Amino acid sequence: MKTGILLVNLGTPRSPDPKDVKEYLLEFLLDPRVVDLPTVKRNLLVRGAIVPRRYKDSAATYKSIWTEEGSPLLVHGRELRDALAEAMGSGFEVELAMRYQEPSIPRALERLRAKKVDHIVVFPLFPQYASATTGSVHQKVMETIKDWLVIPR
Repeated sequence: MKTGILLVNLGTPRSPDPKDVKEYLLEFLLDPRVVDLPTVKRNLLVRGAIVPRRYKDSAATYKSIWTEEGSPLLVHGRELRDALAEAMGSGFEVELAMRYQEPSIPRALERLRAKKVDHIVVFPLFPQYASATTGSVHQKVMETIKDWLVIPR
């Protein structure tokens, strides 16, 4: 028996380039669990006000913390994934995913599925439950696996 562990964090843009930060902010802020407004109002607010006004400043902030290896959140997430995989041993497969952007939850779950795991433990890396974080992660996981013929326990 093999157990898959899916570590999930919030997400990070692909790069600190303004177009990548804009894409990340749109994906994040258009999630109805993050901005709890009716779809039309959420779209108007996010696309018409928040993102156009914030993405360039946010890109500058990301650029100030970006390392040669990439986003600190992704770099440290990979280190955590690798350390956990080593500590858990051969009966476990560990993958890292981000709720928004890459590595995505669907891709990470597919990697676990390809490794033929019998169980999947989803481990959101948030300090407490909130609909906008852990709730959104669980919703995305369920959307991803709902059509699988065999769903690991």
